Amino acid sequence: MSRKRDRHGRGFRGILPPPHTPGYRTRRQRFDDLVVDAARALLEKYPRRLANLHVSVQETPGSDPAPWEEQRVPLGRFFPADRETPPTLVIYRRPIVTRSNDWEDTKLLVRQALSQQLSGMIGKAPEEIDPQAWPEDF
Repeated sequence: MSRKRDRHGRGFRGILPPPHTPGYRTRRQRFDDLVVDAARALLEKYPRRLANLHVSVQETPGSDPAPWEEQRVPLGRFFPADRETPPTLVIYRRPIVTRSNDWEDTKLLVRQALSQQLSGMIGKAPEEIDPQAWPEDF
């Protein structure tokens, strides 16, 4: 009879918080949820223009930036559609988390990254796409 105990016999193995509590979610899962919520709000604002847009989260960007990009680590990238893939907007988790001081900064940077990348696709300024992400004193 095998019991689920740790190797020193001091207690059960497994996750301590129950699945329905917020502590159950990892930081990565909470970040993914944040991106989904922010993207959903923008997709609802521009339903026709962003109908086929695919939003994804990656840990870090590739090692080489595109020639037109700045030589610093990007927060996100937009990849136009080709024959096999729909237009894709990628948000990079580690650069955003590294630049933010707390969860509120992370939320703001995600919204800014999304609106900045969508501005090229829609043809509007990032401040017009999501005015709340760009406060006046920023």
